[in-house]
Amino acid sequence: MKRNTYYQDEVVATDKVDLKLLRRILRRIIPYKKLFIVALILLACSSVVALVPPLIIRIIVSNVIPMSEGRTQKLTLLLVSLGVVGVLTAVLPYFHRIIMGTLGHGIIKDLRREIFEHLQELPFEYYDTRPAGKISIRVTEYINELADFFTDYLLNFIVDMLKLVVATVFMLIISPLLTAVIYAAVIPMIFCIYVVKRAVRALFRTHRAKNSNRNAFIVESIMGEKVIKNYNRSAYNRVIYRDLQEDSAATWMKIVRRNELNSPISEFFWNVGVLGMYAVALALMLAGDTSIAGTVIAFLLYVNLCAEPLLQLAAVMQQFSQVSANLERIYETVDAPVSINDAADAVELKDIAGRVDYTDVTFAYEEGINVLEHLNLHVAPGEKIALVGPTGAGKTTVINLLTRFYDVQAGSVSVDGVDVRKATLHSLRREIGVLMQEPFIFKGTILDNIRYGNEDATDEVCIAAAESIYCGRVAARFPDGYRAMLDERGEGLSAGEKQLISFARIVLKDPKIVILDEATSSIDSETELLIQQALDRILEGKTAFIVAHRLSTIRKADRILYIAEKGIAEEGSHEELMALKGRYYALNQRQ
Repeated sequence: MKRNTYYQDEVVATDKVDLKLLRRILRRIIPYKKLFIVALILLACSSVVALVPPLIIRIIVSNVIPMSEGRTQKLTLLLVSLGVVGVLTAVLPYFHRIIMGTLGHGIIKDLRREIFEHLQELPFEYYDTRPAGKISIRVTEYINELADFFTDYLLNFIVDMLKLVVATVFMLIISPLLTAVIYAAVIPMIFCIYVVKRAVRALFRTHRAKNSNRNAFIVESIMGEKVIKNYNRSAYNRVIYRDLQEDSAATWMKIVRRNELNSPISEFFWNVGVLGMYAVALALMLAGDTSIAGTVIAFLLYVNLCAEPLLQLAAVMQQFSQVSANLERIYETVDAPVSINDAADAVELKDIAGRVDYTDVTFAYEEGINVLEHLNLHVAPGEKIALVGPTGAGKTTVINLLTRFYDVQAGSVSVDGVDVRKATLHSLRREIGVLMQEPFIFKGTILDNIRYGNEDATDEVCIAAAESIYCGRVAARFPDGYRAMLDERGEGLSAGEKQLISFARIVLKDPKIVILDEATSSIDSETELLIQQALDRILEGKTAFIVAHRLSTIRKADRILYIAEKGIAEEGSHEELMALKGRYYALNQRQ
């Protein structure tokens, strides 16, 4: 058997770090600018306070020791000052971290909301080309890692960098020579870390792609669990998952091995710098500089203050490597064009009669492969149109263009003379009710699911709609009736029961145009007979499009269209098409 290698496919970007993305995410601070200003003030205060103790200690070592009668009072004052500074050093960072944490989580909260709302607006073609698992990982795991970067690294890194700058200024004031010695080691250290970071970032891109593929496979396996078990594919899928996991783990270990170079590189250059500083200080002391002891002690304290942010630089670069790779995919989703939206001059459809016109319509899902070509169809208000034909001929495509799930490439589709592209999406879809072949049941009560048809409907109105379509037999199975809690995707319900709930939704919505897309294919013959009786009442006075393979469902249609060869191959009533003895007749005979 040929292996399905789709989940080994990877899309790994090769472009350089896009600093525009980082600036873009940092611009999200603007709505929180007041909070950010307070954080900066606290940051400046805590940074300055942290730099005071080395100065006090230098004064004590150089000017107060050895003790004398006049210096006792001065020492006491300096020690009290150290105590006050110690308290401030403990208190100020606490408030600073609280504010920074609030700021970071606020930014991530806004990003989560934006990406979710954008996903609601994206057209179907976006979802057609991406596995659900890959979309899911972008709005969960990638953003979680971004949140960690903001709260644990980036904002604290700003604090550390400010401390580094201020400490460096103080070090230059105390001893420019010793500062030069330290930075002679720091600069090559930063360069080496940068080289390592570039290599790690390329691996992060690969790991991200492998991880995304693995998650996509997990989601598909969960959704297709029954099919997997029925076809004895569990062992086969375990092999696929094992390979995906091993590929991901192997790439991660490469990242770990390279990341571990950061620590020895940092420690090596840092120790070289400190040893160089001691050597210069010893040379100055031997040359007769009597104040060098206090200077060296104070300088060491400042060097230690610089050490933490410098060593954190490696960790931040590592996180930035991963986050910058994730940001590309997050913003790829955020920036995905909403190709189907309201036009600037869109009008509101109100009290429509239900006339539908397809004028010279051409459509293709893939460029160059037309599903429909120059289709013309005119449906009068209240007319019932049935669509039949071979699988893939374009029956569902016809109705998808009416609801603007997709837009035509050429020609137009209009409702009551208004091009659907010129109508607001909300009003268009309010006037059209779609019953799909595979109804989706949300987690919630039966009433909650029916109320999707009209969120303002009372329980009594929902129940009345359900009873009119024989949905009461579903509720009767549960002790809590219509208030019974349903599991995710309606687990425990039969396909027919799920469809009955979806029928109740459409009754409650009461649209002017009704689309039945293989809506009775999952219903048993007895229930279908009851549904047909109810549909006669439901569809009365409404324009209807009925896609079905069961010819018993469509015989009462005013017109039957046989869709084939990119258009309408045959058209007429059931009797007319049977008399024609063409494709519809052959289809009827086969059934």
